[in-house]
Amino acid sequence: MYIVNPTYRAPSTLPCTGLPAGRFLRAGGAAATQAPPGRADKAVGEKGEGVVGRLRALGLPGELLAEFAGTMILILFGTGVVAQVVAGGLGNHDSIAWGWGFGVALGVFVAGRISGAHLNPAVSIALAAFRGFPWRKVAPYTVAQTLGAFVAALLVRWDYSEVLAKVDPRHTYKTLGVFATLPGNGTLPVHELGALRDQILGTAILLFVILALTDANNQPPLANMTALIIGFLVVAIGMAFGTDAGYAINPARDFGPRLAAFITGYGGAWRDQYGNFYFWVPIVGPIVGGLIGAALYRILIGNFTAALARGGAPVPAEPGRAGPAEQNGRIEAGNGARAGEPAESPSRARRAPWR
Repeated sequence: MYIVNPTYRAPSTLPCTGLPAGRFLRAGGAAATQAPPGRADKAVGEKGEGVVGRLRALGLPGELLAEFAGTMILILFGTGVVAQVVAGGLGNHDSIAWGWGFGVALGVFVAGRISGAHLNPAVSIALAAFRGFPWRKVAPYTVAQTLGAFVAALLVRWDYSEVLAKVDPRHTYKTLGVFATLPGNGTLPVHELGALRDQILGTAILLFVILALTDANNQPPLANMTALIIGFLVVAIGMAFGTDAGYAINPARDFGPRLAAFITGYGGAWRDQYGNFYFWVPIVGPIVGGLIGAALYRILIGNFTAALARGGAPVPAEPGRAGPAEQNGRIEAGNGARAGEPAESPSRARRAPWR
């Protein structure tokens, strides 16, 4: 990782959103971060030149391409690690949890600058409901995310075709879990309602913590660590809530690969091991859970951090850490000022460096 250059000035709005930069930390994608000079800006240039600049200039189509690419990276690593464990016999559940977590982090790094890197329809819907993300973009984002997941699953299916054919020549539920989730992971006594409960809970946790990590009024991660920490969040959910339903917590993650499995020989892809239609559970559960998690964050935390940002009661400093007033003085100065020193001018305060 790198350290943000203290002389770097954030743009007044984030690429392809029209939202103020500070607001989009609270209203936008999972890890919308701005790169310092010497990294992405070398490709972009002062006038938005390069690949990133061209994508930004496309507006919504550029954002959709980013969501497609970011979700494809996520699913390549996620389904790839499951295929390696289930079909190849290499690794275990911890391998799967870490593979999915790193897939999320890398997907966010891929798409974050252009689209905010939602990579998940449940995230897009929750942000539209509670953080000001435009509702008109929700359906296109969802389609792009699902297509990215679908293409990634096809690539994994192709790459592991020989191993899958040897381990499960009839393409049954034994290896369907490489691509799609099942209640109780296809073996334990969990049914649709239990899996639905699990998906609601897991996705509520996901959105609650994502909103905390991207709330500029709270204590968000510095530099562009947010993507990595969200990846750790997914690892933690997988290690704690992976039994009942395989922690899909993402409608695109499940539906896209499930469709890919169906058209490549898994005729029972839409049903679970009991013969019941199951595909709807990892779609409905994450959407409901994401809305619940986002609502709870607003009620329990977000309203209070917003009030503090408007000039409410001061936040007590943690031991050994500068209090918010000192932090704000350092941030507003933006030129290496020490804690507690005032900003040089209001104009400089408005151009606080990206964190």
